[in-house]
Amino acid sequence: MTAPLHDSGTATLEVPADQAPAKITGRSPGRIAWDRLKKDKVALGGGLVVLLLILVAILAPVLTSLFGHPTDELHTDQLDPNLGTPKGALGGISSHFLLGVDPVFGHDIFSRVVYGAQISLIVAFGAAMLAVAFGVLLGMAAGFLGGWVDAAISRTMDVLLAFPQLLFSIALVSVMPDKVFGFSGSSPRIFVLIFVIGFFGWPYIGRIVRGQTLSMREREFVEAARSLGAGRIYILIKELLPNLIAPILVYTTLMIPTNILNEAALSFLGVGVRPPTPSWGQMLSDAVTYFTIDPMYMVIPGLAIFITVLSFNLFGDGLRDALDPKGN
Repeated sequence: MTAPLHDSGTATLEVPADQAPAKITGRSPGRIAWDRLKKDKVALGGGLVVLLLILVAILAPVLTSLFGHPTDELHTDQLDPNLGTPKGALGGISSHFLLGVDPVFGHDIFSRVVYGAQISLIVAFGAAMLAVAFGVLLGMAAGFLGGWVDAAISRTMDVLLAFPQLLFSIALVSVMPDKVFGFSGSSPRIFVLIFVIGFFGWPYIGRIVRGQTLSMREREFVEAARSLGAGRIYILIKELLPNLIAPILVYTTLMIPTNILNEAALSFLGVGVRPPTPSWGQMLSDAVTYFTIDPMYMVIPGLAIFITVLSFNLFGDGLRDALDPKGN
């Protein structure tokens, strides 16, 4: 609709409110990454499974009391007295035993799988946090300071990457006393697993952080901070670290499934948590003897490991694509 002419001889055009241009609002990098991640349905599915697994681990006592039985409770009445195998099909799966019972002792597999998720996630997240702390600190120091500091840290990373982690873990657990600093049972072994896996895992993220720091330490925003009199600590924490959050977050999500596999492997070899504390790797080790007569005893913990690792990897890949679309 055209308005009347003004004294200046010009006309003004009145635009209806419903046709007015929409207000342009900026989006933060986090919002942009979230919008990209929402479009990746596979990654979202993996993330939902990860959240479900975390809830299962946290609510293990509640789930066991509602749908299972205590992990150390024997149910020999569910076993064939002659063969020692679970009664019924598929390892004794029934309404009372959702995933059946294990042969010989009759432990509830559902409860052991739920508590096994708790052990696996505690070790995986604890080792990841330890590796990230060491890797970020030493990787940034090596990349930013350079010189002999970079050389010393880089050679240390090379040595740790070449060190036989599995043999060291077996030797360390074998000589570890039953009681450490007043703790006994599975707690000291969980601490040792976190320490060993995290200590030998930090060079992987340390290399990534070092490379990113090397590429950013000569950038304009770092030079601007130097010209304003900023010190090294300020530049590292305020300028470089925020720009490293994305690769650190992505690599952490991809490190956790590797830690789960490492914990399962160590428990499979008998250097993980001690019975009766359940562990997925320990269950697989016990199932080797009974695989031919009760295959479900191996299939169920194997599926738990497979689904967990696959979910973390799918979510990690989707998160990497969302935070770094240029890397596609």
